[in-house]
Amino acid sequence: MSEKTEMMADMVKNLAALLVEQNSGMTMEEALATVFNSETYRKVVDERTHFYHQSYHYVFAFLKEELTKGKFE
Repeated sequence: MSEKTEMMADMVKNLAALLVEQNSGMTMEEALATVFNSETYRKVVDERTHFYHQSYHYVFAFLKEELTKGKFE
């Protein structure tokens, strides 16, 4: 696995963990599904955005915004 791929995988794992942490009724499987089906995930795996280089909390703010408003801004 390349370093970029590892960083992307870590980002996804940590975004899901933050979702579970903030939503007590959510399972890790549900959180992963939420992340994988988000526009934020598409930005994380797009090397051009460099989202995978950012802090988990910074990217999580985008995910929360997307989940709240139903779109990515």
